[in-house]
Order: sequence, then structure tokens, then C-alpha cells
Amino acid sequence: MTVIQNLSKDTQNFREVVQAVAAIESIVQLQDAWSYQAMIDLFEQDSVHLLIAYESAESAESAAVVQGYCLYQSVFEQAEILRIGTHPDYQRRGIASQIFAQLHLVLRDKQVDSLLLEVRADNAPAIALYKQQGFEVIHQRKNYYQLAQKPAVDALIMQLTYRDFK
Repeated sequence: MTVIQNLSKDTQNFREVVQAVAAIESIVQLQDAWSYQAMIDLFEQDSVHLLIAYESAESAESAAVVQGYCLYQSVFEQAEILRIGTHPDYQRRGIASQIFAQLHLVLRDKQVDSLLLEVRADNAPAIALYKQQGFEVIHQRKNYYQLAQKPAVDALIMQLTYRDFK
């Protein structure tokens, strides 16, 4: 069974969970994965939070398996998804949609008005998921992603406005 919850910095296994998230990040974000240390450093800010999806452990001795994550920042009435991903072994099982459902509940409780994210314009599966969630493209950054010996790719800024869903 998949469980979605906010990870607290006070959680006993906080660093191990962030390490698992960084491992997933290195698999699903091939061009620009964030490191374990970069994520740990972000948690110095009170506005940064991490939702994790995990398979509940079958016994007390076995560790929970992190399936996906959403690293987000919430400041006043604005929130932004910084990173989101699902381990390839768990993709196409609705994990990302479950993460989004929990994120929407959390942000509505915080009275957030809108949620932003940035996505590569060539990431069609992610864009389709975000549109399914109610996001709309509000801006395009031309040639934002640049890698050596590869054509530059635009970044799309997408927004979901919660007042449309209240």
C-alpha cells in the first residue's frame, strides 16, 4: 500500500529518506539531478518541504521503500514545485497523481492561491500529467536548458490557480 506524507526534518530516518530521494532523482533527472547535499541544504529554509510516497513496510524490521517524492516551497500564498519524481519501478501506477492529491490538500490548508512549476518543453509525459492536474502554461523561457553538443530546450512555466478549484 502506498502512503503519502510530509517528511519532517525531525523524523528519525530523515537523512536516509532524503538519500533515497536523491537516488531516485539521479535516475529520473539524468541531465540535472540534485544531489543529496543540495537537498539537505535546502531544508535549512523553513519554507521547503518534502512529500514522499512510500510503500509501507510489511514488518517493523523491513524499511519502507520510497516510490516517489515532491520537493516544494511554500511562501505566503504562493507555492512552487522544485522537484518531483517517481522511481521507474513505480511509474504508471498513479503515484504522481496521489502525490499531487496530497499536495493540493496541504496547500489548500495553508491557503495557498497558486502553485508553479517549471518543466522542459520536450518532456511530453510530464506536461500531460501537469495539464491533467489543472496546470496551464503561463510563460516560456527560450533555450533555457543548454547542454553541450545538444540543441537547447525551452522551459515552460506552468501554474495551477487554486481559486479555480475552490
